Amino acid sequence: MDYNQEKIAQFEHCLDAYFEGTSQAQRLINEAMLYSLKAGGKRIRPLLLIEMCLAFGGTYEDAIDFAVGIEMIHTYSLIHDDLPCMDDDDLRRGKPTNHVVYGYDMAVLAGDGLLNKAYEVMLDRVTQKNDSSDAIRAMSEILKASGSQGMILGQVADIKYQSDDMDVETLDFINHHKTGKLIIAAMKSGAILGGASSEAIDAVARIADKMGLLFQVVDDLLDLIGSAEKLGKRTQMDIKNDKRTYPMLLGLENTQLRIKQLEYEILNGIKALPIQSEFLIDTVKFLVNRDY
Repeated sequence: MDYNQEKIAQFEHCLDAYFEGTSQAQRLINEAMLYSLKAGGKRIRPLLLIEMCLAFGGTYEDAIDFAVGIEMIHTYSLIHDDLPCMDDDDLRRGKPTNHVVYGYDMAVLAGDGLLNKAYEVMLDRVTQKNDSSDAIRAMSEILKASGSQGMILGQVADIKYQSDDMDVETLDFINHHKTGKLIIAAMKSGAILGGASSEAIDAVARIADKMGLLFQVVDDLLDLIGSAEKLGKRTQMDIKNDKRTYPMLLGLENTQLRIKQLEYEILNGIKALPIQSEFLIDTVKFLVNRDY
C-alpha cells in the first residue's frame, strides 16, 4: 500500500539543497549522508510535523526546515542502529546499509554528520525569523526528544534491559523513548510552529505518544509475520537476536488486540482536537494496516 506519495515527493524534492561542498572529502561525506537520507521510507515524522503546522494555521515554509531536521535525526539513528556493534543489519529499505557501502568508519561519521546537520538547519531557520520564540520551542522539543532523555535513552534501555524476565511495562518504556519520543516531538513541534494553544499541544502530544507505541507494536508484528520483500529488510531478526517484543510477551492474538485498542483510542483523541485532519486519520489507518 502506498502512503501519501505526493506529500513524500514534495518533501524529498528539497533534500539535496541542504548539502553543498566542493572538496573531495565534503563530497564523500555528503554522498554517505544522502545515501541513507534519500533511501526512501515512509517519512512519517516530517509529514506529521508539516501537517500539524498546517492544520493549526502555519505554512509549509514555517515547517520545512524542522521537518528536514527531524528526518536527518531519524536517519542518523538508523545508520547507527544498523552498525555491527548495535543491531548488525546489512539491509535497510531494500538497500545495503550505510556501513556495508561506505565502511564502518564512514557510517559513524555519516550519522554524526546528519545529527549535526539537523541542528544547523533548524538553527539557521530560528535565526532567520524575526519572532523566533515558537521556532526555538519547536527546536527544543526535537533536540530533547532525540537526546539522552529521549531516543538515546530508549536505545540504552533496549540494549541493557533485554532479559528473560522483561515485562510489557519495561518494553513500553523502551519504545516510548526509542520510537515514541521523536514522533511526539514531530507532532508537538509542528503544532507549536502552527500557533496551537497549550491545551491543543498537550492533546496532540497524548495522541502522538500512542501513535509512537502503535508504530512499534505493528513493527514488532511485521518482523514476525511480514514479508521481507515488502519491508525491505530481513524479517524474524528479533527471534534470531533473542529480543523481547510484543508478540513474544503478549502472544499474536493479544498483540493484534492491542493494535486495535490503540487505533480506537487515537482516533477518538483526533476527533476531540480543535482542528480537522483527514491526513492524521489516514496516517493512523496506514500505521494499523501497513505491510512495510
